[in-house]
Amino acid sequence: MPQLSEGATSLVEQLFKLYDKILLTKLDLSRLMDVSLSYIDKSIARGFGIPNYKRLGNSKNSKIVFNINDVAEYLSDTTKMV
Repeated sequence: MPQLSEGATSLVEQLFKLYDKILLTKLDLSRLMDVSLSYIDKSIARGFGIPNYKRLGNSKNSKIVFNINDVAEYLSDTTKMV
């Protein structure tokens, strides 16, 4: 497993306190990023613009989840931390 950057490690702690879980839903991510669910769906279809995700199942409508480590790493790489 790759080592998280310092900013991402701090963000993981904050996200875990906020959500009290290690897997975030599309709704959680859309609220966190302040974007619509349709943006998340379009980004999944395009293959970029969101953190890595896992599809829980094989069907088209399977639930999609985001590991908070991946979310924290993505946010720390794409946003300016102040």
